[in-house]
Amino acid sequence: MQVADPDGEANIVSVNDAGSRSSLRVPSLPPIDRLPALQPGLSDQSIAGRAALKAGLLSIFIGMIPVLGIVLTGSLAVYFYRRDKGSFPAVRVGWRVGAAAGVVAFAINALLLVIRIVLLHGQQQYIESVTKLAQMVGYNAADPDIQAGIHNLVTPAGMAFTFFFGMIFTVALAALGGALAAMIFRSSSRS
Repeated sequence: MQVADPDGEANIVSVNDAGSRSSLRVPSLPPIDRLPALQPGLSDQSIAGRAALKAGLLSIFIGMIPVLGIVLTGSLAVYFYRRDKGSFPAVRVGWRVGAAAGVVAFAINALLLVIRIVLLHGQQQYIESVTKLAQMVGYNAADPDIQAGIHNLVTPAGMAFTFFFGMIFTVALAALGGALAAMIFRSSSRS
């Protein structure tokens, strides 16, 4: 036998042969308008995803500015988010949207680098560019240990190492740019 409580839960009451009663409380399902898929906050995720994707795609061009380009990518993602949402994001939302744009930017750049090195046989050009970078930083590129380290960057393990730290660097800077843009947008809206 099923008995409904005033709070909306159902009780199932059973009576055995000895006459004792036991009750089992079964919670009722929430109304359809309160299911997680229909909550208003989840539409923000699709807006944030589109904003991160747009900014990440534009990072191909913005990335020509060495470090500042990554920060600008995160800021641009927050700008797209604010434009599509119609309201100013919180700093933590700006941080997340910027980080997502950094992931997209890194994925695109990593794919282009792999195509350049592996498919277009650009290992030697990659080694030369890393050697020039090492010289600019102040390392002695004629040192055999430095040359061996640079040549190891083209191996699969070296590429994995480079991609791992490159991803952390890119995502952190883009997240910083997103957080800064969110703070600037929020402070300018209050004045």
